[in-house]
Amino acid sequence: MKAAGGEGALASARVRERMVARLRAAGIRDARVLDAMAVVPRHAFVDSALASRAYEDSALPIGCGQTISQPYVVARAIELALAGRTDAKNMKVLEVGTGCGYAAAVMAQVFGTVYSIERLRALHERARSNLRALRLSNLHLVHGDGSEGLPAQAPFDAIVAAAAAADVPPAWLDQLAAGGCVVAPIGDHAQRLLAVRRDGSGRVRRSDAGQVFFVPLRSGVQ
Repeated sequence: MKAAGGEGALASARVRERMVARLRAAGIRDARVLDAMAVVPRHAFVDSALASRAYEDSALPIGCGQTISQPYVVARAIELALAGRTDAKNMKVLEVGTGCGYAAAVMAQVFGTVYSIERLRALHERARSNLRALRLSNLHLVHGDGSEGLPAQAPFDAIVAAAAAADVPPAWLDQLAAGGCVVAPIGDHAQRLLAVRRDGSGRVRRSDAGQVFFVPLRSGVQ
């Protein structure tokens, strides 16, 4: 995928390169993630009034009381999902909480197949509009209740959530492939980004990637 041509596109490519340099300095090491972050035009996923802030490492409002996650958190979550995997292009991944579609677009650069589910129809349609020009044939958007996962497409090699639950929903663990990983913010107030991995024998282990702040996970659709 390439951004549209012209001087503006060149300028945005340069600011993306600076964003990637900041991510690298902040500890993101996986070249697959950094390359994807360098390609996807974050400014295309926010309102034009906020475009000048698109490459700051901050969350920005996208409507419906939701935000586009800060670049570092997007990169870190994908890096955690990839940890120890050399077969990214063979992985099938579910994102819970499409929002404006930015993180889904980044994931589609990295993974072989990406499903992204959003409970709010207004955001689902906005993401579809934002993503149309990128022609990402391996990315599939779904309007539905992400707290239940997406059983029709399970199992997944990774499930990456953009909303915080009190604990990992059992449905997500049930829909993991052997060796799969859930990356999700967990906690009601003091949220932590957790990587929850299921090994081949079904045992689950958790690792803590630090404090984060996300909107809460909600059930149902609107």
